[in-house]
Amino acid sequence: MAIVALGDVTYPFFAPRLTLMGLGCSKEAGTQVKTLGATHVLLVTDKVLNKLGMVQQITSNLESAALKVTVFDGVEPNPTDKNVHEGANIYRQSQCDGLVSLGGGSTHDCAKGIGVVVSNGGEIGNYVGQNMLKKPLPPLMAINTTAGTGSECTRALIITNTATRAKMVIADGRCAPVVAINDPRLMAAMPPSLTAATGMDALTHAIEAYVSTMATPLTDACALQAIRLIGTSLRTAFANGADMQARNNMAYAEYMAGLAFSNGRLGAVHAMAQSLSPVCDLPHGVCCAILLPWVCECNLMAVPPAIC
Repeated sequence: MAIVALGDVTYPFFAPRLTLMGLGCSKEAGTQVKTLGATHVLLVTDKVLNKLGMVQQITSNLESAALKVTVFDGVEPNPTDKNVHEGANIYRQSQCDGLVSLGGGSTHDCAKGIGVVVSNGGEIGNYVGQNMLKKPLPPLMAINTTAGTGSECTRALIITNTATRAKMVIADGRCAPVVAINDPRLMAAMPPSLTAATGMDALTHAIEAYVSTMATPLTDACALQAIRLIGTSLRTAFANGADMQARNNMAYAEYMAGLAFSNGRLGAVHAMAQSLSPVCDLPHGVCCAILLPWVCECNLMAVPPAIC
């Protein structure tokens, strides 16, 4: 349990301005984008979701709200600086004034990166670090299709430097999406392997945030409920992806885990997983699952009250 010391210290808590949860909530995407003042959005996604027809589904919804849509489906599983700059060029050429990301963490991170570049100029590598932005991003809505990364509600993004293969981490409150959408029906198509990997990523987010030295009662509340929901629902979602109750629980869990770690920070599992994933060519969530028991055992001596 977090113990917040008294004193002249500020504990910020970042979250989207609006979050939509529940079956079918993605149908409200067009209406919500209109409230952001956008008229022509760049829909950032990947080729898999395009082939599955999910892109057309969301595009139709946006167009029904009298929005113009340009699709960029060039996001790779670990988005690169080239992906970001390609998307930024299309954004400028199409004269877009808003962003919608459809997918998992890679897509949301790429969309955030595109927003950084088109609003602040230069190259994405110029903004590595904490609070390096000078201008806000264009309006960004994140429509989530996985249950793990929490990127639809966080202020951080991770982009791969193609020259060095290093992961570039950017964190700024301006990068948090204005609207986040978690529709469990969009997650039903996840195969069991992806369900397991993203679910373990979410569990790691929650556990690391809970034992973090930056934890607060707010982040604890999110982390603990996320852990409970993952414990009761991940196995069911893995075994039967069509179980909407399990999918709905996992959608809430990964979102709350995202809020927990975005505000309470992460730990050694993610510090090592970021390097292990590209070196071993393993999904990020799988690396987290491998490392989590070992790091928990190491942390146990330092935070037994939290573990118990």
